[in-house]
Amino acid sequence: MALGGNVAESVGVLDVGSFSAHLVVLERGGTPLEPSLEHKTRLRLDRELDEDGRLSGRGVQAVAAAVADAAAVAKAHGIGEVFPLATSSIRDAANSAEIVAEVARASGVRLRFLPGEREAELAYAAARRWYGAAAGPLLAMDIGGGTLEIAAGTGQEAEFARSLRLGARELTRGWLSQGADDAKRVDALRAYALKRVRKTLSAAPELEHAHVAGCSKVFQQLARLTGARPQREGPYVARELRLDQLRDWIPRLAVLPPSRRAKLPGISRCRAGQALAGAVVAEALLTVTGGTVSICPWSTRDGLLIALAEGSVVAGKNGRLGGADAA
Repeated sequence: MALGGNVAESVGVLDVGSFSAHLVVLERGGTPLEPSLEHKTRLRLDRELDEDGRLSGRGVQAVAAAVADAAAVAKAHGIGEVFPLATSSIRDAANSAEIVAEVARASGVRLRFLPGEREAELAYAAARRWYGAAAGPLLAMDIGGGTLEIAAGTGQEAEFARSLRLGARELTRGWLSQGADDAKRVDALRAYALKRVRKTLSAAPELEHAHVAGCSKVFQQLARLTGARPQREGPYVARELRLDQLRDWIPRLAVLPPSRRAKLPGISRCRAGQALAGAVVAEALLTVTGGTVSICPWSTRDGLLIALAEGSVVAGKNGRLGGADAA
């Protein structure tokens, strides 16, 4: 799918999620470390989902306006190929088909989806590119708003990929309140998340010696919250998230409303309401995978950008795209 003109020297991804529509463009053969163009429009789709999981009319209009704006920017810069990726906040909405149709009508851009397992594979590909072959066996984990993606392997492509409905927004809506939470509710969620993660990873390849990478904003913010000491890796400041430090913070997050969580180190205002659920899922993952995770700055969007820039197959092993492209 293309936005703009017919120039083939650049490729881009328009990543439409709960909190933003983020256009990132690379020169062919380039790296996500050095994008040639970025453009972001803020969104708050987490506020626009009703109890039935439908995105409100106001939310749909916000998405359409953001996509139209990104399309105009791409056209103005002569960008010929942009993949308009809608993530789980739209993919899994009860009125997903209506959203895609309305955005296409208003902006001329038809949003595309990838199956959750393909998103996991792309996050793995991004982490593998970041850490290199020398990292050995690799486990990549991405805690999103609607889903958790997990992928593992020993080579350039993942040999194991799963997507679970254990996203921070999803669990907050289903298990937690928007204020402080009582200990029994939080403990029940911790037990549930641990059971789901343990069962899923029991089917994964041997993970004892795997390099474990956290590929999402949730991991980045939790690492800062827990005071992980940064280490310089070239232009990037690397951090690790440790299980013992994270466990100390979960009961503290539980007694704070989002307005106070947003004042903590690393916790952004827009993600403060989901911070507790994200910490619970991260705790489950670290419990099963050895207690320490390296924070990787690249994830699904970067893996998709790399695939497009190198002319790789985007749809993955099954050769199909999901959602709007499945019809």
